[in-house]
Amino acid sequence: MSLFKQLLIAICLFLVIAFGGSFMVSLKSSRAQYVNQLRSHAQDAATALGLSLTPNIDDPAMVELMVSSIFDSGYFASIRVVDMATGKVMVERSGISNETQVPAWFVKLIGLQSAGGDAIVSRGWAQAARVEVVSHPMFAIAKLWQSALGSLGWLLLCGLVSAGLGAVLLRRQLKPLDYMVEQSRAIARREFLSLPELPRTPELKRVVQAMNQMVEKLKTLFQEQAERSEKLREDAYQDSLTGLANRRYFDMQLHARLSVEEHACSGYLLLLRVNDLVGLNQRLGGQRTDQLLKAVGEQLLRLSAEYPETSDLVARSRGGEFAVLAPGLVREEAEQLVQRLEAALESLRATGASDCTPVAYMGLASFNPGDSSQSLLGLADEALTQAEGLGEHTWVRLERSEVPSIGEERHVWHRLLDQALNEGRFRLFFQPVVDCRNTERVLHYKVLSRLLDDQGESIPAGRFLPWLERFGWSARLDQVMLELVLQQMAGHSEPLALNLCAATLRDPQALNRMLERLRQHPQLGPRLILELEESQLPEQAVLEQLIRRLRELGFSLSLQHFGGRFSMIGNLARLGLAYLKIDGSYIRDIDQENDKRLFIEAMQRAAHSIDLPLIAERVETQGELEVLRAMGFQGGQGRLFGEPAQWR
Repeated sequence: MSLFKQLLIAICLFLVIAFGGSFMVSLKSSRAQYVNQLRSHAQDAATALGLSLTPNIDDPAMVELMVSSIFDSGYFASIRVVDMATGKVMVERSGISNETQVPAWFVKLIGLQSAGGDAIVSRGWAQAARVEVVSHPMFAIAKLWQSALGSLGWLLLCGLVSAGLGAVLLRRQLKPLDYMVEQSRAIARREFLSLPELPRTPELKRVVQAMNQMVEKLKTLFQEQAERSEKLREDAYQDSLTGLANRRYFDMQLHARLSVEEHACSGYLLLLRVNDLVGLNQRLGGQRTDQLLKAVGEQLLRLSAEYPETSDLVARSRGGEFAVLAPGLVREEAEQLVQRLEAALESLRATGASDCTPVAYMGLASFNPGDSSQSLLGLADEALTQAEGLGEHTWVRLERSEVPSIGEERHVWHRLLDQALNEGRFRLFFQPVVDCRNTERVLHYKVLSRLLDDQGESIPAGRFLPWLERFGWSARLDQVMLELVLQQMAGHSEPLALNLCAATLRDPQALNRMLERLRQHPQLGPRLILELEESQLPEQAVLEQLIRRLRELGFSLSLQHFGGRFSMIGNLARLGLAYLKIDGSYIRDIDQENDKRLFIEAMQRAAHSIDLPLIAERVETQGELEVLRAMGFQGGQGRLFGEPAQWR
């Protein structure tokens, strides 16, 4: 029971006890007074009647008339005239009605008894008769009942007024307690709220101040942990001069893009080498050479930002060498990227940033799913070497002889995908996400999509997703996948996790259609988790609105492939996410690479401080699982626990 209700009940009980005590004291006093009044009333009536009967005691008619007159004029239970000589009743009147509006229980509670009086009627010097008068108590009881009703009415009026005023005052005084409850719930949702206005009540003021201090302390601790984790990530995976990714991070991403079947797709690798870096240091000095390297890095970031899959895969490997991994790009787009980069580097030379001609050389190499990272780097390095030997062009592109089984031509993909989206020609695959402490326990199943071609063969998502983004059909795929998942969930009770693309969030109509479909299935809220990729997160306001709308429908949101933008975890803290899935590139060989382990441990501490579960992606070895289990990860997903498969 709430404190508000307890205080109101206490006030009501106090009023009832006060009324009960006052009534009992008043009743005791009134009852004694009424008994004396009844006795006096009976005695006075008996004395008056006795004096009146003295001259007429021998006249029976007159005696009866006088008794009836007295009986009818007062509240008497009975009046009797008894002959003293014989003891016989000469005249008797009784039988006043007992019907009143006073309840029987009240009469029993009062316990007021009848009171009597008597007088002697003389005949000369002899006693002729005795008059006995008994007063009826119902008159007094009726008065007591009316008094009790009046007291009760006054009590109810006072109670209602007190309850109303008490409710207003209590709500006003206890409002800080409600806010402290909201503070506690906000902490559970990974939010940190402080009460800006302190209450005037000294006791509540101290409690609110202590709660605010605790919240600020938790917020500070979380921010410090997040900053330490981000610093570890920068030291381990970021180039200190240009701010780009370093060679270690690039190698991690390169291996992940080539080795993971579900996310693997064809694309291009670009290697760039600044021309004559040693000579530049000698001619321009270290400071101007560093400025040139920073300018080259900025141009790479600016141009690759137009390709979402490439924006976070730009790295400075060493010295004057840079690398850009561009999955999903076709040959025309890759050549366009290199040509625009060539023009941008030419502008650097024209502005005097370098007196070397040309500023840099570039090598472009294509890759396909399943390629070896070493062979790809070798092919790109060969293209770079050939470019350095040319006199007319600063870049060379080398292609692999392998050709995909389905044509990469634009019109082929356009026809195939459009037909598949219209017909819902996709197949659902599921990969288990298990509890790290008990790998037999499945937390949920990750939903993966496969495209069915004209021959009924399954095409992994990594091959057709870039074309969907290029055609602007990603939101259509989300609608198709949601319908298939809703149909799938009707036949079992296992929880599922479904990925959403950024295009759905950018399209209000597509987002509203998706939310409307979810609104029609509220019973699936606890079993269906929606996921967003870290690289496709919308603005903070849009993300908060999406989570709020999903929460109203009973569904939750989480992030996958997380880790590259750990600095944003401070903004994610108050969103109430279901979990974070850590990108598999940080998990691979974590049992052997101490730098990865330090970074992930710092990330786990920061997430644990806000009660945000972490799930590791692409767990492939028992050693990796043991490290994750020791760190306190909630779950893991990867080939160690099961390959993606159709539902059985």
